[in-house]
Amino acid sequence: PYTTLFRSNVIIAVIDAGFYRANETPELRSIFQEGRVIASKDFVEPYGNVFNEAEHGTNVLSIMASFLPDTFIGTAPKAKYILLRSENIYSEQIIEEYNWAKAAEFADSAGCDIINSSLGYSTFDAASQSHTYSDLTGNCTPISKACTMAASKGMLVVNAAGNEGNSSWKYISAPADSYGILSVGAVYSSSAPASFSSLGPSADGRIKPEVAALGASIPLVGGDGAIRVGNGTSFASPVVAGMAACLWQAFPEASAQEIRSAIIES
Repeated sequence: PYTTLFRSNVIIAVIDAGFYRANETPELRSIFQEGRVIASKDFVEPYGNVFNEAEHGTNVLSIMASFLPDTFIGTAPKAKYILLRSENIYSEQIIEEYNWAKAAEFADSAGCDIINSSLGYSTFDAASQSHTYSDLTGNCTPISKACTMAASKGMLVVNAAGNEGNSSWKYISAPADSYGILSVGAVYSSSAPASFSSLGPSADGRIKPEVAALGASIPLVGGDGAIRVGNGTSFASPVVAGMAACLWQAFPEASAQEIRSAIIES
């Protein structure tokens, strides 16, 4: 899709922890009925079913893909989607960063235009695997290397900045430090920064996150099909990813980096 001058139904890969019952929720029914979920794959359990796993991905997907007129419409309701599971919510191991790399490679092979990744890594169950703030240079951690590479392939990568603003860590987490991507922080409806939103800069002094979007008390859909509100940069990220898809649809000759720059400069 990167050499054509026409983009119809931009393809968004959602890399997350699972999409519990996303294929059954009324708000997301249209993307399945219209065949706009073009692939799904579980990189945690090779023979797993992403629709039986965590609902976090369902929450994230709903912010972009929901289409229930007069009730809930997402930021990119007519895009095509690839649903990929890389995160295991039952433990925190560095292998999940490698799962992410495999998911991004799969997305690239399937013709993905945009990756939304509402994931971040800093500390792990095994302390020896944990990162430090000095690792956040965009080219140190496995997932940040993979994320930077994904961006270099012509995809627009949108990643949550992290929810560590109120913690002792407080900074962004990997891969929000990657080069060539959009790292997204969260704001309240007043446009004031959300207190939980992770802070920059990257360890090598780059402005991170580059942009922010509504991420506090934001409507989303759960695995039970109920609409509720949630907090997190995880939910600010798909607001921006969906907006980027619409912008790219309007300017199909633009490159991923031109779309990224336009959003930052706005």
